[in-house]
Amino acid sequence: MSNETIEMLIEGGKAVAGPAVGQKLGPLKINIQQVLQDVNKKTESFKGMQVPVKLFVDTKTKEYKIEIGTPPTSELIKKEVGLQKGSGTPDKQKVANISIEQCIKVAKMKMDTMYTDNLKSALKSVVGSCNSLGVLIDGKISSQIRVDIDNGVYDNEINSEKTEPSEDKKKLLQTQLKEVQEKITKELEKLKAAEAEAVGVKEEKKEEVVEGAPKEEGATGKAPAGKEAKSAEVKKPETEKKK
Repeated sequence: MSNETIEMLIEGGKAVAGPAVGQKLGPLKINIQQVLQDVNKKTESFKGMQVPVKLFVDTKTKEYKIEIGTPPTSELIKKEVGLQKGSGTPDKQKVANISIEQCIKVAKMKMDTMYTDNLKSALKSVVGSCNSLGVLIDGKISSQIRVDIDNGVYDNEINSEKTEPSEDKKKLLQTQLKEVQEKITKELEKLKAAEAEAVGVKEEKKEEVVEGAPKEEGATGKAPAGKEAKSAEVKKPETEKKK
């Protein structure tokens, strides 16, 4: 068996039989148009992006396998929501809100490199990556969305492979993000106030302990009452002896 590996860089969903492609594929005597159709089908989710493609060809049987290279999942998510970088504290700071449809789009892009043909499994992996970036999904955190996926809440979107949210949903995503951000801010303010109060109470108790502590002998020039009485008792027998 003789194999050839051809590497190409094409625009997602728009591979054409230009001179560069013809020069690489022509000598292999394979159906170039069919290859390009298959490449475009696999890269249609990458529209507007340059996509690395590897083509493995058996020169005897003319059979071929297409491998699509993709950026990391986190980079694709950031591109979808227009982020330069993720949150530094993803559990406290939510920086974006992505739709489940956009997550499906990313999942389709990454399926080849995830070694799964199950879109639902790929989707759950993408949702997990959103969490580490501080990105909400449909206004929820990833753990909630995973439960929804398992419970079939998004079966319609998954089965139809819907990859774009409606205009109304885009507006809703912004509203959801704002509401969650305000809620988190209020919770953090309450937590900060509670911590400050706890520190104040601790300081007050420390002062009370210091103020209530017994004074050491000699601090006022007088011995404690108990010791004075004991001294008198010791001297009494000497007085009686002189009598």
